[in-house]
Amino acid sequence: MPLKETSTPYPLLDADPHFNRVVRYFRSSDYAVWAGATAAAPAALYAYERIDPSRHNLRPALKMVTFVGAVGGFLLAYQRSSLRFWGWTENAREAQLDYKELSARAAAGKSLYGDSDMPPFIQGTAHRNSAFSQLKFVCTPGYAKLTPVSHRKKREAKIKRDVKRGVREANEQDPYYKESHKVLGNTYGMCVLQDFEAITPNLLARTIETVEGGGLVVLLLKTMTSLKQLYTMTMDVHARYRTSSHDSVVARFNERFILSLASCDDCLVLDDELNVLPISRGKDIEPIDEAEEKGKGKQIEQELIELKESLADTKPIGELIKLAKTTDQAKALLTFVEAIAEKTLSSTVALTAARGRGKSAALGMAIAAALAHGYSNIFVTSPSPENLKTLFDFIFKGMDALGYEEHLDYDIVQSTNPDFNKAIVRVNVFREHRQTIQPQDAHVLGQAELVIIDEAAAIPLPLVRNLLGPYLVFMASTINGYEGTGRSLSLKLIQQLRESTRASTTKNNDESLATPASNSKKNSASGGLGIKARTLREIKLETPIRYGTGDKVEKWLHGVLCLDATVVSRGISGAGCPHPSQCELFYVNRDTLFSYNPVSEVFLQRMMALFVASHYKNSPNDLQLMSDAPAHHLFVLLPPLRDDESTLPDPLVVLQVALEGNISKQAILESLSHGLRSGGDLIPWIISQQFQDNNFAELSGARIVRIATHPDYAGMGYGSRALKALESFYNGELFNLDETPEETQEEDHRPTIDPNATLLTDKIAVRSATQMPPLLQRLSQRKPEMLDYVGVSYGLSPQLLRFWKRAGYCPLYLRQTMSDLTGENTCVMVKNLGDVQEGEEHWIGAFAQDFRRRFLSLLSFQFREFGSTSALSILEAIFNTEQKSGRAAPEIGLTELNFLLTPFDLKRLEAYANSLVDYHVVLDLLPTLATLYFGKRLGSEMKLNAIQSSIMLSLGLQRKTIEEVETELDIPVNQALALFVKAIRKICTRLQNLHKEALGANIPTQPAQPPTKSDGTDWKPLAQTVEEELQEAGNEVTRELRAKQREMIDALDMSK
Repeated sequence: MPLKETSTPYPLLDADPHFNRVVRYFRSSDYAVWAGATAAAPAALYAYERIDPSRHNLRPALKMVTFVGAVGGFLLAYQRSSLRFWGWTENAREAQLDYKELSARAAAGKSLYGDSDMPPFIQGTAHRNSAFSQLKFVCTPGYAKLTPVSHRKKREAKIKRDVKRGVREANEQDPYYKESHKVLGNTYGMCVLQDFEAITPNLLARTIETVEGGGLVVLLLKTMTSLKQLYTMTMDVHARYRTSSHDSVVARFNERFILSLASCDDCLVLDDELNVLPISRGKDIEPIDEAEEKGKGKQIEQELIELKESLADTKPIGELIKLAKTTDQAKALLTFVEAIAEKTLSSTVALTAARGRGKSAALGMAIAAALAHGYSNIFVTSPSPENLKTLFDFIFKGMDALGYEEHLDYDIVQSTNPDFNKAIVRVNVFREHRQTIQPQDAHVLGQAELVIIDEAAAIPLPLVRNLLGPYLVFMASTINGYEGTGRSLSLKLIQQLRESTRASTTKNNDESLATPASNSKKNSASGGLGIKARTLREIKLETPIRYGTGDKVEKWLHGVLCLDATVVSRGISGAGCPHPSQCELFYVNRDTLFSYNPVSEVFLQRMMALFVASHYKNSPNDLQLMSDAPAHHLFVLLPPLRDDESTLPDPLVVLQVALEGNISKQAILESLSHGLRSGGDLIPWIISQQFQDNNFAELSGARIVRIATHPDYAGMGYGSRALKALESFYNGELFNLDETPEETQEEDHRPTIDPNATLLTDKIAVRSATQMPPLLQRLSQRKPEMLDYVGVSYGLSPQLLRFWKRAGYCPLYLRQTMSDLTGENTCVMVKNLGDVQEGEEHWIGAFAQDFRRRFLSLLSFQFREFGSTSALSILEAIFNTEQKSGRAAPEIGLTELNFLLTPFDLKRLEAYANSLVDYHVVLDLLPTLATLYFGKRLGSEMKLNAIQSSIMLSLGLQRKTIEEVETELDIPVNQALALFVKAIRKICTRLQNLHKEALGANIPTQPAQPPTKSDGTDWKPLAQTVEEELQEAGNEVTRELRAKQREMIDALDMSK
């Protein structure tokens, strides 16, 4: 309790009286209260026993309550005496005793309140904690489990109390691991990481790259006898990797990480007593020759100096470019200023670089240049307001260089939200006219002139795409590092911007192409950018600023986390492209792959490069998932190996597979009854939840997490070949009992720990090749797991849907909401393994039939924005699966048809099919007709062509207007309506045939009459004689000849 001034009705004698003084100053009334409380407790118990006898021995109970009464009476007397010391009650007697006691101690030369051997700081802390403590006396027994959460709450409470007392200052630069995103865009001199078991690759990439050159990165470890104990340490993230059928995690990433420390020249590993461990190479560091180091950067510095001198007289760039630290940054600033000076408001400047290259600083100086050019409304957006610290620092540096003064020319507005740590939320500039810089209002872009997107890779791709509009856009992004969508941004968004720019350039050069309206519609339909022709400028920064060129820590971090993912070597050298059937799929042993062996390390970097280059969302955490998750397996497709080759070829295709399913019946029922699901097993839980089926999760399956093809050989059939080989492997078609050696994939190849080793004597080294299993294993030598299906979950796109449909996969689930990260709907597709016996019920066919019915209904709701071609492709994939499983939808009957369509409805359809009425007359019938057609209720012979099917689906199921169909399919309205009339005519004809078939089936057939014997008496004469019949036939032939002659005469041109 903090020390404070207290006004009391009587004099304050001692705010913190000693226990002995309080007892010695007891009055007679205090002893009476003590005695009364002591006697009251057993008296009350004795009285209660007389009123309601219990017939038990009271002696133990009386002893207990007497003790409790004595303790309570003493506390009550002690409280009464303490109140007199504090001046809350009358204390004349105590004041006299206190005066006499202190006078006697002073006369004897003693301190007034005694002496203590404790340090002054401890004495002050004890005094603050004990002063007035009895005013809030509480005695409550409590029991709490010591968990990290409770410890954290106690630490937070204590820190808040200390800050309030002024004993401690709040250190706002020490975030928890979950708050590490706040350090983005900042630079620090030292980074300390503790709790090794909570560290993840994402965390390493976030934090280590924020340390400047010459800084320190400290990793605190717990007390241990050997670093090899970290190999088997259970990490916090491992709990996510365990599933119901795979719960044994092997920490391969830890071994690789510890071994990589030995290859880092600037790494120093210490124990808890600050002893340098043998694994450290930083202990052998040598000073760098300053003359040699200066000579390396002299040429680069000279180029930057010349550039600054050439622009010294140019305003305002001349003042701003003086702030640039590298030539790359100066050239980027020139590009920004060039776009600003154009003032076309239809340009995009994309700045990409690795971490620590000065992207935010370049953007800040560009904003200052925009203010000098008169831009009024400038919006800034970022993953978090705290990440804009560097950006605003350089905005203000640029404004200072241009002569702006705070309070005279601009004001700064900071956030009052404690979560944003006083981040800047607005800058009001009023030097010449009102100008604003607003980071938090980027979602309101109605009057924007310039939009800045800092760290665009960490912002969801749909949001970045929506930020592009009719204004100048500057965006900076880290294309490799911890960011999940870095490559997604560079490969998807920038590629769309390139195509948009290329299309607009082509249109301007060749006016004979499509009209501007149709071009814009094409761009909006295909690219999804929603913007017309824009110019794109691309900038790339390569020279680091935060640390020197070729920094060893950056090189080590990029190597251990595979961050340098833009390097993709050529897949096949010299011999050309082999046929996919000649390539072979191999199983990759993860123990060897992540052993940090030089050969395995090269192969791992090549595999990760394929994943990153294949338009996948990547983060360093994916590396730990690949290495440690017990249910995950890796496969690679390699070209045919030649006998004279001594090195491994580059992989053509890499597959990451996760084994799922095989969940117990009890776990399924418990999860479904509570609406919950455990971690992992993505497809089993989704299908079980969507179809409320208790049996599917018991099946065993494999989910293809990622499949990546070499970018130089995409579209050549290698991905399909790898997929077919994987299915054949799990079907048991490749397993050869004669060639299979003893099973080795389950052997433990982990290193053993010497019980006598210590940290100072323990030596860490990469295991020799003889102690590790082969890196690659032929599928014929590995026993496959027994699986029932293979599935995949991916973000739906036309290209991926076409690939998986061609492979024979059937969609069973489509998420109704788009992903916040990629803007795509998650799609789950499954393919059954093994042959289905004739007459056996096919579970995938039943699921497909139910999903088609659900999908047809949702096309007018959440899936209305789908392209009709994508929707048709999904329906086609479902229909192919239904045909294979023999679960085709039954043809509609007459009773059901009459319920859905009345005779008036059929007449309206006939009138529209004959072009007698407008299509609005039959618009209400389109959903019913489309549902019948796409539900295959009109029979297998009823087929429309592709364009007619697209129009029918768009109008009937997605409830789009004919104008929207025109925009989507890029055909005129009259042509679309003409094709639609033909489709209705076919459907109307089919409905009429169904009516005829049903009526014909209801007419009873006349039974065959048995032959009767004829006696010749019932003969009847002929109606005509033979001559009369011949005469009538001759006359008919004559009439036909005359009719033909008349037609020939009429066809002649009589005017000649």
